Amino acid sequence: MMNQEIPITLALETERLLIRAPQQGDAATLREAIAKSLEELRVWMPWAKSVPTLEDSVESCNNAVTAFSAGTDHRLHIFLKGTETLIGCSGMHDIDWAVPSVEIGYWLCTLYTGKGYMTEAVREITRYAAEELNMNRVEIRMSADNARSKAVPERLGFNHEGTLRNHARHMDGSLRDTCVFAWTR
Repeated sequence: MMNQEIPITLALETERLLIRAPQQGDAATLREAIAKSLEELRVWMPWAKSVPTLEDSVESCNNAVTAFSAGTDHRLHIFLKGTETLIGCSGMHDIDWAVPSVEIGYWLCTLYTGKGYMTEAVREITRYAAEELNMNRVEIRMSADNARSKAVPERLGFNHEGTLRNHARHMDGSLRDTCVFAWTR
């Protein structure tokens, strides 16, 4: 299977969302979303140690744009459609073109949880991966303790393929289990 190029201007739309490749101008709104969600994010995300400075967010966006352009990682920013309000991030990570397969990761600004936005975003990213990139496997992994994150692939009909016991560490250093969900052809 040949590697397929993902356009650096990738933009997906749903009824309520614009899901697009990162841009350098996203830094301020990215910082704001992280700041509003830091306490919740810090439990699950290793990078969520403190509110990033604007310079940190600029660097994060620049790195994301570079990685997207190089094809090494494909972070996606999620906006409320018709606004400049960034409500979270997702992405297509660890693409293996030999299978082909991809892993989807995500986080959502606390103000927007419980409204179905992430399910809507992951549904569209999965559709894109399956139909446009011809992926045979779309995988989502999360801490077994993260009930909200687990609910997304469950709602979308992904199969729970298993739980990896003592697979990683929580942010506090304790061992955690990792659930593996997948959509396959």
